[in-house]
Order: sequence, then structure tokens, then C-alpha cells
Amino acid sequence: MISNDVQMNAHVKFVNFILIFLVISSYQDSLLQAQKYDQNTKTEFETARLHFVSGVRAFLEDSHGNTWFGSDREGACMLREGIFTYFTTENGLSNNQVRNIYEDESGIIWFECGRGLSTYDGQKMKVYTERNFLSYEDWELSGTDLWFMSDPVAGYSNRHGDRDGRPGILHYNKKGLTFRSFPVPRDTGDVFNNSVSTRFIKLKNGTFWIGTYSKVIGYNGTDFSIISNEYLRQNGVPGSMHVRDIMEDSHENLWIANNGSGILKYNGKEIINFTSQNKLSQEDTKGNSLEKAFSIGEDSFGNIWFGTSGSGVWRFDGKTVENFSKEDGLESNHIWTIYKTKSGELWFGGASPSGVFMFNGKTFERKY
Repeated sequence: MISNDVQMNAHVKFVNFILIFLVISSYQDSLLQAQKYDQNTKTEFETARLHFVSGVRAFLEDSHGNTWFGSDREGACMLREGIFTYFTTENGLSNNQVRNIYEDESGIIWFECGRGLSTYDGQKMKVYTERNFLSYEDWELSGTDLWFMSDPVAGYSNRHGDRDGRPGILHYNKKGLTFRSFPVPRDTGDVFNNSVSTRFIKLKNGTFWIGTYSKVIGYNGTDFSIISNEYLRQNGVPGSMHVRDIMEDSHENLWIANNGSGILKYNGKEIINFTSQNKLSQEDTKGNSLEKAFSIGEDSFGNIWFGTSGSGVWRFDGKTVENFSKEDGLESNHIWTIYKTKSGELWFGGASPSGVFMFNGKTFERKY
């Protein structure tokens, strides 16, 4: 006859077994949920780690509390409440390279891709195909405009201009998306040099600026200003234009990042080659240099940061310039974009191996 103690022990063991089985089953279900991949929305339920491998080219914090990331070849990603949702051409992007991301006044998110434009209305991503090429000389300016790289469109030039080879830019306002031609001589052999290469910015004085590969063009609603190779020569400034980024700092200086001649600084009256002035060319440094500049940002302390191709990041505190590279926590020495968040953080994104990085005061740490 089995004693009561033995029966009790057997019962306890059985209950424990059931509990362990339920815990393991629950864990497995949770694990499967964490690994779930929805082919329709490209959503991965994982911890806060961005899974781009081709590089990070763009950031945006939108008015809905979402954070957006643009990649070099893998589309876009939205971070909402700790969940990453990925979008590619299969989900409505016009191209898997996302150069810039903007939000219009109605809350629509715009993606300027390597080819074409897409929009996201909070529910669906779709390619934006409407273009007006008939009012190319009718420039206008308002506080809520968006500006995009002109793109090849069926029936028009396969260069970055209109069907007659005019270089220009796509302008979006309440009237729709309209092509505006640049006030430069029309030369079909030079359309690429005059095609847009940077994000657009609006200065505190209301002037709109955009960079092309060979020029920086400003428009104040009435008149144009053009900083070109000819302008540099006329003002005795060394270097040539190959523009990759532009930024206005808190002192209303315009900074221009050039891939080759480095950083230019324009105060509205005169322009200097910051790289030459501070002897930061390859010839001067014999190592990391500030020649191949690709991105610019300003932190909450007024420091100006420059991202480069091959030489990491440089920080200018108003007096001295300091270099940071892989030895300082960056996974890539090619930094394509610098973004200041609404909370004042400065994010750095670059080529593969890719991620989003922040400076902690001493070194760089990966944020996403």
C-alpha cells in the first residue's frame, strides 16, 4: 500500500511538471511572437536594434511620435512604441534608397528616394506620381513648402531635369508638385552637375537653400543667390564645389560640406574654406582629414560636427577641431547624415556597418 507521503510527493511532482510545461510553452509562444515576421507590413517584433546593413542615410521624428530611418539600399523603417516596421519597394516605396525624409503640414511623411518619391499617410505607403512640368519658371515660396530632387519620369528626360533638359527641383505646396527650373544656363551635358545633392534648408531670415553637386542655390522669394566654382574663384577661396550637405548654425552661418575641398563657411557676406584655414587637408594632416565632407550638424552646446567619407567625424567647438573615428566607438568612418532630435540629441548615421550613434561626451555609443 502506498503511503500518504508518497502520494503527496507524486502529486507535487506532477503539479510542478505541469507548471514547468506551461512556463516553457508560454516562453516558446513568446519567442515565436518575438520572431514573427509579417510579410505584408514588414514588421519585426524585436528589441530596439535597427537591422539595416547597407547604411543609414536619413532620419525624421514626425509629429505622431514615430521615428523614421532611411537606408542606402533597404528602404525605410518606422520605429513606433519600440516596434520596427520596415518598408521597401514591395510596400510602396519608389526605390529602396531613401535619401531624405520630410513631413508636410498635413502630417503626410515624404520619402525622397534614389529614384522617385513616396508618401505615408499613417496607414499606407504609396508612390507619388503626380508632376506639373508646365510652370517651371514660376518660382514661389511659403513657410510650409517641401523641395525634392528632380527625378526621371516616364515620358520625360532620363536625367534629373525636365523633358527639355532643364536642371531644376521639385516643389511641393498646396497646389501640388511642380518642377521649377534653376536660374542657370541650360546645358544638357551638365544636368547631372546641377542636380540636387542635399536636403533643403530654410534659414531664419526665410531664405530657402538647396545644394546641387556643383552649386548651392538660395532663393528668398524674389531673388536668387548662387555659390559656385566661379563665385569661389572671384572671391579667392580655394577648392571647388562637390556639395553633399548644407546647414545653418545658431549664429546664422551657412555651412557647406564638399566631397573633395572640405567645409565652406558663409556668413552672408564672405565665404572661407574652413578646411584650408584650419590646415585639415590630407596634405596637412597626413592621416584623417576634413576634405571629403558629407554631413554637418550642430549640437545643443553650439559645437559644429562634420561627417566625412573615410575620416570619421570632426567636432569644432569654436576654437579647436577634434577628430573621432572607429577607435572612438564609430562602426563606420563614413558618416552620411547628422540629425538633431527634438530632445536635443545628435544622431549620426553612415555607411555599412550601419547603425545610429550618439556621442556620450567621450566616445560614441550605438543607440539603435
